[in-house]
Amino acid sequence: MHLRIAQNAGFCYGVGRAVEIAEQLAAQGTPCYTLGMIIHNPQMVQRLREKGVQPIEDIADIPPGSTVIIRAHGVDRATQQRLEAMGCDVRDATCPHVKRIHHMASEAAERGIPLIVVGQQDHPEVRGILGWANGLGHAVLTRQQIDELPDMQSALVVSQTTLPEATFNEISAALQDRIRDTKVNMTICPTTKERQQEAQQIASEVDVMLVVGGKNSANTQKLHELCRQRCARTYFIETAQELDGIPIGPRDRIGITAGASTPDGTFKEVVARMNDNEKLDQITETTVPAEQPAEVEAVEAVVEAVVQPEAEPVAEAQETQEPQESSDDSDFMADIERTLVQLRPGQNVTGTVVQITDDEVCVNVGYKADGLIKMADLTSEDVKVGDEIEVEVVKVNDGEGNVLLSQRNIVNKKFWDEIVEKYEKGENVQGVGKDAVKGGLIAMVNGIRTFIPASQLSQRYVERIEDFVGQDMELKIIEIDKPKKRIVASRKAVLVAEDAERKKSIWTQLEVGAIVKGIVRRLTDFGAFVDIGGLDGLVHVTDLSWGRVKHPSDVVSVNQEIDVKILNLDQEKERISLSYKQTQPRPWDIAPEKYPVGSVVVGKVVRITTFGAFVELEPGLDGLVHISQCALTRINKVEDAVQVGEEVRVKVLDVNPEARRISLSIRAVLEDEAMDELPEQVSDEYVIAAEAVATPDFVEETVVAEEVPAEEPVAEEAPVEEAAAEEAPVVEEVAVEEVVTEEAPVEEPAAEEVPAEEPAAE
Repeated sequence: MHLRIAQNAGFCYGVGRAVEIAEQLAAQGTPCYTLGMIIHNPQMVQRLREKGVQPIEDIADIPPGSTVIIRAHGVDRATQQRLEAMGCDVRDATCPHVKRIHHMASEAAERGIPLIVVGQQDHPEVRGILGWANGLGHAVLTRQQIDELPDMQSALVVSQTTLPEATFNEISAALQDRIRDTKVNMTICPTTKERQQEAQQIASEVDVMLVVGGKNSANTQKLHELCRQRCARTYFIETAQELDGIPIGPRDRIGITAGASTPDGTFKEVVARMNDNEKLDQITETTVPAEQPAEVEAVEAVVEAVVQPEAEPVAEAQETQEPQESSDDSDFMADIERTLVQLRPGQNVTGTVVQITDDEVCVNVGYKADGLIKMADLTSEDVKVGDEIEVEVVKVNDGEGNVLLSQRNIVNKKFWDEIVEKYEKGENVQGVGKDAVKGGLIAMVNGIRTFIPASQLSQRYVERIEDFVGQDMELKIIEIDKPKKRIVASRKAVLVAEDAERKKSIWTQLEVGAIVKGIVRRLTDFGAFVDIGGLDGLVHVTDLSWGRVKHPSDVVSVNQEIDVKILNLDQEKERISLSYKQTQPRPWDIAPEKYPVGSVVVGKVVRITTFGAFVELEPGLDGLVHISQCALTRINKVEDAVQVGEEVRVKVLDVNPEARRISLSIRAVLEDEAMDELPEQVSDEYVIAAEAVATPDFVEETVVAEEVPAEEPVAEEAPVEEAAAEEAPVVEEVAVEEVVTEEAPVEEPAAEEVPAEEPAAE
């Protein structure tokens, strides 16, 4: 068997860059989405999905504000603008060659020139390119599609980047015959061109051609078609496991290439498997013929050793009785052969312990030489001379004539068979972390080394693999290579299965309307994600508080334990809608008890209108301070007394929870404060005066006693009717002014301070 490995195989620059961006985000623990599969390889897509990179076909399924990766195929202009409008963090991984075609399409559209893309109309790359042509784009791949094009005088012709060059030349020539003014741009990716040419060259020189890649990858499909034109025995495989079903002879020449969407690991695994087969064929050809002479020589050596003492009598017998001696020799050889044990590597035999040293145990297995077992290969430490033990032949000849044996291999073989059986049944195994190595962890499962890739250690990114050393863990075997006795296991698969079972159990316990406890895990601009026992639900920003909320962090914090109410359950999409505010009392329901009439509270001015100011007492509860209650004196505008954002002390005048109205007063607070600052005697006089003014029947008496001499008629200065007609608040203003001006002598009449023609109330 001879191998030819293509140099231009595996990820192209664009695909590799997109995958690298996705893996970087996954390593940072950033959940993100891709529009469609980021790569046409199901194994790689699944690997990224397990790391938190979710492929989404419909943009409507992407939550606003999410991180979104635009894959190498690119998207149309409308999709890109829609993502930006949704507030998404867009990571553009469009291939530079595709991006260049987008610019060509956009420039042609601005000049009104139709765009023709030679490629598959339903291919994501082609759809994205057409989306930049402003409705003037067409996709063609056959002559029939060319004939169906509308009449046009000019056109710009470009190509799908993965199209075979021969196909593009053929279609573009037909387009030039159909359209008079045609500008043709060769936009096939240079890497694709080199890959296809090299693959065709190799396919023409080998007996079997292997094309590795995803079955749904367009570029790999084209690569397979091109190779099949040159080599009839061309096989399209997705993984190394598919090699088992391909008939390959030991003298076949094998060629291997891979599409642009094929991960390096998958391609290298196929190459490694074929390299192993090549070495195996070489060993078979060189060693199998040589083993038989060695065994014959061994038998002859034993015969010579056994027959040597009888050599002379046999020789004499041969001289006198040749026919009978020949018969005796034959019988003697048969007896010897019957007493000899034929050994081969991997064979299990039973032997007797004849000697024990510090380093090894000597066992007689009935062979011409005793077997040696290293102490490390013993499973029984209390073995003693004369014990019969079962051992496995490791080597018939270690180079010094010794037979190497192992007791542990037998036990390992039994354990291996048990592991294979559990793998086939889908059962889990128990292991212990032993060594942290590059790319993962080595664990021991029943004494057998098992490799756990770093991506399969946990559901989240693992920074320190060595933390798993010495840790007991339950594992799921995901791959077994029987010829090489290699095992690959996953701890993550067990955790995912346990989570799925646990979530399934939790879903059955949840019901709409129930109030459950949860822990805030993550905050976004549009809400808070709350863990309710293993499932994450979303509390939208509008359901966090009865009042206005600018950001969820104003209400809750990460790792805070809260009670939430279940609003909606969608098990199919695994979405749970929660409410935090509905676990709290409605502010209006408890407003009468919390803000009784007459109480003084502090609030914040949140809005000003022409008729008053709205003061927020708490989130979701606003009261109105009428313009007449904003200041002690009459004002023309509310802004003359208070400003938005100002904290004020207000007095509760009335609470109406049914109408959701609270009447507040700043003026009442100011009056109470003014009363508190007056001397006790003056304060009492002010109260008497205010009460008198408030009662029309006693207005005349009060005015005479407080303000004017007895000899002057009250009716001439302030008729009783006019005083009664004035509002009580105005009279109170006079009282305050009088108190302020109390520095004047008491005996001086108030009438001397105010002109007689003006009513005292003014």
